[in-house]
Amino acid sequence: MEARMATKYIFVTGGVVSSLGKGITAASLGVLLKSRGLKVSLQKCDPYINVDPGTMSPLQHGEVFVTDDGAETDLDIGHYERFIDENSFADSNVTTGKVYWTVISKERRGDYLGGTVQVIPHITDEIKRRIYNVADRTKADVVITEIGGTVGDIESQPFLETIRQIKWEVGEENCMYLHVTLIPYLKKVGELKTKPTQHSVKELRTIGIEPDIIVCRTEKSLSDDIKRKIGLFCNVSPKRVVQNLDAETLYEIPLLLRKEGLDTLVCERLNLPDTPSDIPEWERIVEIQKAKKDQIKIAIVGKYIDLHDAYLSIAESLTHAGIANNVDVDIMWINSGDLEETDDAASIIGEADGIIVPGGFGERGIEGKIRAITYCRENKVPFLGICLGMQLAIIEFARNILGHNEAASTEHNCDTQYPIIDLMEDQKNITNMGGTMRLGSYKCRLEEDSFAFAAYGTGDIEERHRHRYEVNNAYISEIKAAGMRVAGVNPELGLVEIIEIKDHPWFVGVQFHPELKSRPIRSHPLFRELVAASKKAAEGK
Repeated sequence: MEARMATKYIFVTGGVVSSLGKGITAASLGVLLKSRGLKVSLQKCDPYINVDPGTMSPLQHGEVFVTDDGAETDLDIGHYERFIDENSFADSNVTTGKVYWTVISKERRGDYLGGTVQVIPHITDEIKRRIYNVADRTKADVVITEIGGTVGDIESQPFLETIRQIKWEVGEENCMYLHVTLIPYLKKVGELKTKPTQHSVKELRTIGIEPDIIVCRTEKSLSDDIKRKIGLFCNVSPKRVVQNLDAETLYEIPLLLRKEGLDTLVCERLNLPDTPSDIPEWERIVEIQKAKKDQIKIAIVGKYIDLHDAYLSIAESLTHAGIANNVDVDIMWINSGDLEETDDAASIIGEADGIIVPGGFGERGIEGKIRAITYCRENKVPFLGICLGMQLAIIEFARNILGHNEAASTEHNCDTQYPIIDLMEDQKNITNMGGTMRLGSYKCRLEEDSFAFAAYGTGDIEERHRHRYEVNNAYISEIKAAGMRVAGVNPELGLVEIIEIKDHPWFVGVQFHPELKSRPIRSHPLFRELVAASKKAAEGK
């Protein structure tokens, strides 16, 4: 058997301010290295004490991205999957909460044989175990690990100490540090300022980490003089100071970083094969994105729209579908609560060529979402309901077609006479909220005469879930008789996975989250067909 080379570890840290795009930088580097024939895995270390983001408010943290194995993870994991087109898993997202939970559980069992449990070595060893596990499980040539937060944050210290130790363990030739920082431009004086970067790198060096490459987020190009200055004060070669200019489109970033030679610098530093980077599919999608095209409007009717990151994967899936249909998708961000304050839904969503009602939790904004669904059904507007959106489509149908005016979900009305949506049987005795929903990938069998079958082109699919409530099968016969099609069912449990309205151009509701599996180079079938139907509707106006 041919020996596999030692795994290379790249650690991405950030300085100056948060939200600099460390995750996109890591994902873009992953694209470039994968294009050279290397097997790449990506990982995110989050310093918050929550075990995972599953119980966090979407308005505070953004969406929860779910993996095939049912892990609730940070939204950066979604970027990783979309960019390198590889599925993640539980250890792809490490949190302080997970690490301490594991270590404390071991201590309670007596695993440490009476020893004092400390940050070093016990916490750092647990972090290392999870980082090494990614390499072992995926057999990756390169593992890229992003450290959340910024250098100097007290909660990030155990992770930074861990990656310092890893370089000592695996050897300098197998480990490198990439530091993402900000070069602010002061318009009043017309200058780029390097001092924040200098201080950030100084902070990093005080804990024993010397950055090998500095990636500079900037709105203005860096001159050679600026690069030499950063190199001098940060103890790196000027050629390893890489600019990361603001890009016109998200998916252009790998191309821009390749132009700056980032992947070449990494391969030189880690003694990786110097094979050329070849990413024609990325060049193609960026060319399509930047070309002049027709525009359609898709409304996302949600309750968390004040933070667009709460629906990040849906927004990206619409971008992918726009690429696939050669059309620009303009998203209308509609607060479902606004629809509850008017009887004229058309005044708010009338411009939309297609409408998405996404998932969510709690009673707020529910009636507004139902009004949006009624508008789609009655006016033949292409519709995609996701998770709660599907459940509400069935409730709307039961109220307005079957005449069950009090139809509801027991999540919102536990005393309803018509519990069209009810708590799943295996959820009824659960008290802990974290990580206990129906999570991860489950099978679905499609009806051949359906929108879904036509979209997927196959009868058996697997999609990712995140929910506690399901369609009450006691009402299925009545619903089907009135014209709603059950287009997909879980074959093991008989749970309804997809519903459709037959007498409609395109009306689909799904219990799962299709947005979690969409890729820029391979649009998800349901989003692709929603946009295709919406494009057709726009042409008919």
